[in-house]
Amino acid sequence: MVFKVLFLAHAPDADAEKHRCVIETPKYYKLFVVVVKDQEQAVEVCKKIVKEEGVHSILLCPGFTHRDVAEISEVVGENVGVFVARGDGPSNRATMKAMRSEGWFTEKGKLNQ
Repeated sequence: MVFKVLFLAHAPDADAEKHRCVIETPKYYKLFVVVVKDQEQAVEVCKKIVKEEGVHSILLCPGFTHRDVAEISEVVGENVGVFVARGDGPSNRATMKAMRSEGWFTEKGKLNQ
């Protein structure tokens, strides 16, 4: 049986239909990667891929809030694991510094959408 995972990441300029790929091994693993612009796109992508592909697990980038995670978990149901990739303090600071220098934020803590 193939284990199917969806990885979602945020980017202010993402187009969920365009910014995606699938990586699979010959027998055991299929990874769907989609970059979304916002939570609304994330929810729609999750619903669609879970329904059409039978994804077992969803891994979210650190940009998803606890409320976002709860909403996605509710939408996909109890048979799909929902996880968030979180770093430690130094890792979070390094990531935020890089994102800020690339213009991701217009105000402190808010994505540039």
